[in-house]
Amino acid sequence: MSQNFLPPEALELLIDPYSVLGVSVNANDHQVFKRYHALAKQLHPDNYINSNKLDAELGKVILTRLINPAYQELKHTKKRLSIAQTLRSKAIDLDKQSVLGLQAGLNLDIMSMSPNEAEFFYEKAITSYASAQYKSLLQSHQVTKKISQLNLVYLSLHKKDALTTEQWTTSSKSIIPRPEIKPVELKLPQDKNLTSVPINYARRNYERAVQYGEQGKWDLAVQELRDAIKLEPNNSDYYALLGVVHFQQKFTGMAKVYIRQALKLNPKQPLALKYAAQLNIQATENGNPKSVAKAVGIAALLNRFFSRKDS
Repeated sequence: MSQNFLPPEALELLIDPYSVLGVSVNANDHQVFKRYHALAKQLHPDNYINSNKLDAELGKVILTRLINPAYQELKHTKKRLSIAQTLRSKAIDLDKQSVLGLQAGLNLDIMSMSPNEAEFFYEKAITSYASAQYKSLLQSHQVTKKISQLNLVYLSLHKKDALTTEQWTTSSKSIIPRPEIKPVELKLPQDKNLTSVPINYARRNYERAVQYGEQGKWDLAVQELRDAIKLEPNNSDYYALLGVVHFQQKFTGMAKVYIRQALKLNPKQPLALKYAAQLNIQATENGNPKSVAKAVGIAALLNRFFSRKDS
């Protein structure tokens, strides 16, 4: 199949495979696979039986020339982290005017946000862009370009916190305080008619994160904790430990985000209270930024834009 269906600049977007898939630069293995699976299903030829032939052809080209290569780049942890570091380096090399220009092109004001606001806003904005990314195949590369620009703006906020991939994985093995984990005894039922005890997968993720933290494997700990939070989004222990892990990575802005959220869920969470003092977080600070509301409207704006283009 000829790649002439795609604008020349579309293939250049593969320099940022995160933007092609429409996932955050903080995405883990599970999130990358889930997004890829959703896009592969969305762009499958069977979905275009009642559409014109051009849509079916273009969907196939986008899947084979963009989505599949991007997934191959991101599905392995080490390679994904290496790509993230390359993008981070590119963002760090941008001068202030260039970053402000990218921000103006996105019609956003993320640079003026606090680290707490910027972190939540970025994740929400990525989700909003991704929801509209491939609804219009002819315009999809424009949304992908915006996601790539958003990634650079976001990564430029962490200039002081930037670490190399090697440092992420070989950082000094300072032991983080190990939160108390209550042992859970799983009893196998003798009667086949009895229902087996459900496994708490979120807690398993949490316990593995503790182990990775003790070994100084911060990136793996982050992945486990993000998975735990997706399963149990209101557990303050998970947010607190994620804040500590980011603190150990020297990502102080991100550390504050999760410590604040832990305290919002449980003002007496001991690990969060300990690190709140070190991060100068006041007990009255709100962990839910108002600026997140701006990101929620992105998908609606894009949908209206596409509706005008397609009419």
